[in-house]
Amino acid sequence: MADPAPWLLLAASLHAGFQLTITLVVYPALMEVPPEGWTRAHDRHSRRVAPLAVAIYAALVLLLAWTLVAEPRSPGTWVALAGGTGSIISTAFAAAPLHGRLSRVPSGDRPALLARLVLADRARTLGALVCLAGAAWVSGATPAG
Repeated sequence: MADPAPWLLLAASLHAGFQLTITLVVYPALMEVPPEGWTRAHDRHSRRVAPLAVAIYAALVLLLAWTLVAEPRSPGTWVALAGGTGSIISTAFAAAPLHGRLSRVPSGDRPALLARLVLADRARTLGALVCLAGAAWVSGATPAG
């Protein structure tokens, strides 16, 4: 069987970079949108980010599964799987539903939902970074130095 580790490392790197961009750039900018422009800005964000998120998560799921089959004894596999699963779960059961609610609530209800979204986002970013660490471990990648 071919080695999935370099591909998992690539997918985990893309996922972590994507997630850090959302955390550090996209959400802070979205939270600065005035109430009168919120619906339009949020709808644009959702339309633009969804295809990329689906592609990244699909690749990550497939590569985690392949790595689990190919390298079940590697601790890095399990670290990557734990981080990736945590990120996927926090996206599917917290962030995505919150985005759905944010597109429909009155502006007065938005701050509480945004606070919950930030927490969900931190959880999935942490998961993405743990996944990346596991992917680096299973691939044998080491820091430069």
